[in-house]
Amino acid sequence: MEEILGQVPTWMELLAEPASEHSWGLFRDLEAGETDLSAREKALIGVGVAAAISCPYCSYFHKEDARLEGVTEDELEEAVNLASVTKYFSTILHGNEVNVDDFVVETDEIVKHIKEQEAAADD
Repeated sequence: MEEILGQVPTWMELLAEPASEHSWGLFRDLEAGETDLSAREKALIGVGVAAAISCPYCSYFHKEDARLEGVTEDELEEAVNLASVTKYFSTILHGNEVNVDDFVVETDEIVKHIKEQEAAADD
């Protein structure tokens, strides 16, 4: 942990045994490790999720992480706005109890339409 973070943060010291090693492993392997997503992409996802869950700790951490990855202030704002759109429409869908199966069918139709439009534009 010290090698990656330069210290053992106090919040990591608060992790209860036996979960502490597992929790650190999740952070190390997914957040700091090499995965299919770039560090920049992971940082932007972190910003969006932190905003959506209204966590000031996560927001600060992930914004700083994103800045380390070269994310601009405009991109940070956009990530937060995208997260808010997702949360907004999730509230609409859940609050109105939209049928998930119907939603999937409609979404698949939309994706098909967009693909057809893209294919036509390429011709």
